[in-house]
Amino acid sequence: MSDNWVDDPAQSPALGETWYPSRWGADDQCGAGNLLGPHKVKEALSLVNRHEIVRLGHEYDAKIPLAPGRIFGLRMPGGPTGGPYGSRSKTVWNDEFLTTEIGQIGTHMDALGHLGRQIGDKADHGNIRFYNGTPLSDIWSPYGLVRLGIENAPIFFTPGLLLDVQGLKGRVMDPGEEITPADLRACLQRQGLNEEVFAPGDAVLIRTGHGSRFRTEAATFYDGAPGLGLAAAEWLATKQPCVVGADNFAVDVVPPIDPDVFHPVHQHLIMKHGIYLHEGMSLDALATIERWRFAYIFAPLPIVGATGSPGAPFALL
Repeated sequence: MSDNWVDDPAQSPALGETWYPSRWGADDQCGAGNLLGPHKVKEALSLVNRHEIVRLGHEYDAKIPLAPGRIFGLRMPGGPTGGPYGSRSKTVWNDEFLTTEIGQIGTHMDALGHLGRQIGDKADHGNIRFYNGTPLSDIWSPYGLVRLGIENAPIFFTPGLLLDVQGLKGRVMDPGEEITPADLRACLQRQGLNEEVFAPGDAVLIRTGHGSRFRTEAATFYDGAPGLGLAAAEWLATKQPCVVGADNFAVDVVPPIDPDVFHPVHQHLIMKHGIYLHEGMSLDALATIERWRFAYIFAPLPIVGATGSPGAPFALL
């Protein structure tokens, strides 16, 4: 396929006619991570005054919500696994074996190579495009992504902003309930903030209330969720965040508002703008103390070729 092709916006309203190359060049693999740097660390540290840490992620075990077909299995070979070694110390140890979709389970961040779009015959990997217009034929291998893997993401140390839509509504939002730009602007007003609070390279986290179902409704957690609609994603993209996170499993509202447009927020933020999505977050603790601004810190596991990363994001207050 020619690199001069023009996508049909009627088929994917999340992308538009010309959505690549990215602003950072045709070979870029870091996306909105390029907005980070020492200046963002300095901005983040300016928000720290209590010297407290708040976890923004859930624990991992076999009882967490699992998307259909995914697994989480931890096994310990032997008891103990090894030893004893040393005639006097008789040292022993325990190891574990973990089987899971390492980048797409529990609290996790999507790599830029996670989600794309088919624009022609699916048998032709050149017809399936990802961030920066990169064809699947250039990134896929049976041993991991050749390009756009999570190892290209930076370490995130940047100002964070919590938009508490659950607090705005006064209730846990319903599955399939869309968050609009008006909702996000109303959150700012309720929280005593204005749009000047946004700066390029910030992390924006959205609390829907779906995170409260993470343990209590694990079996149905993936059946549907409140989340951002495309209009809200477009509005947020103009603020140039490096990360958009949420306490649901997709950031997108599920099921989609238009059944013919699946995960438009993913397409718009990841593919068009190179913005990382942080899913399955735990945001209740921040909302309880009404801490809307903080230092957001996350170091993705640099697993070469992975489609995402689990881990323990946290807020430094």
